[in-house]
Amino acid sequence: MDIAITASGLTRRFGAVTAVDHLDLEIPKGRIYGFLGPNGSGKSTTFRMLCGLLRPSEGQVKVMGYDATREPEAVRRELGYMTQRFSLYDDLSVDENLEFVAEIYGLPRRDKRDRIFEARREYRLEDLRRQRAGTMSGGQRQRLALAAATLHRPALLLLDEPTSAVDPQSRREFWESLFDQVETGTTILVSTHYMDEAERCHELAILDRGRVAARGAPKTLMNDIDATVIEVACDRPRQAHHVLMTVREVRSVTQLGSLLHILVDPTMTDPEARIGKRLEEERLPASVQRTAASLEDVFVAATRMSREGPAS
Repeated sequence: MDIAITASGLTRRFGAVTAVDHLDLEIPKGRIYGFLGPNGSGKSTTFRMLCGLLRPSEGQVKVMGYDATREPEAVRRELGYMTQRFSLYDDLSVDENLEFVAEIYGLPRRDKRDRIFEARREYRLEDLRRQRAGTMSGGQRQRLALAAATLHRPALLLLDEPTSAVDPQSRREFWESLFDQVETGTTILVSTHYMDEAERCHELAILDRGRVAARGAPKTLMNDIDATVIEVACDRPRQAHHVLMTVREVRSVTQLGSLLHILVDPTMTDPEARIGKRLEEERLPASVQRTAASLEDVFVAATRMSREGPAS
């Protein structure tokens, strides 16, 4: 499979702080590759190094065959970049923003009109063409930003937490647009802290403090989680939560309504019986059963292990 991005030992330091720590990547073309992680995990810094906006402290990265450090202009010609903050001009209309971006990308006059027309139609901006960007809703501004980022038909699209300020329906529509882009051969990198978005990616890297804590297809990560997942239903979940956190093999307890979702060390034998017995000792009768892992479970297990290391 053709490779869009390769990175080896990619590192970026800001003084004594290491924002990205020896990151290795191999991202195939024509896929959606996700970076999942909290704020401060190194997602945005990685993106800036990939597109040549930030020079790595160590390591090498090639983007679409170009060295991102030595040939940043060549890299930028191949990509579109959409930041988490709206980066177009509030005082300009939809058409004026798109015309300005077309000028920046140096689109020939004969192509500019057609590309803008296609972008308005594809992203449902036709009725908004004379509206100022500053008066548009979050979802409308998002569609305009994506139209601008793809106006020059980039081979690679970098999206840095692009749905952080929009409603769930707009997020769903946005992702449908991304899969349309992939159908044309575009490679997409997207950073997010939404678990449901991460599940939509073909492949995923979970970042924690600048390092890859886990990587792979979302379904594979959920199947191969390094933990046993237990679900507990009881009448007093808060009390049960406090009791279970005292069990040595329990890694985390999350309350979901009246249920408790528990990650247990995989070396624990017969976890259902032991958890049930511990709750009985505290006079907290409960229904205890194993359940399938979610991507959030994978994230919690992976980042906890990356911070604490393997259990001894």
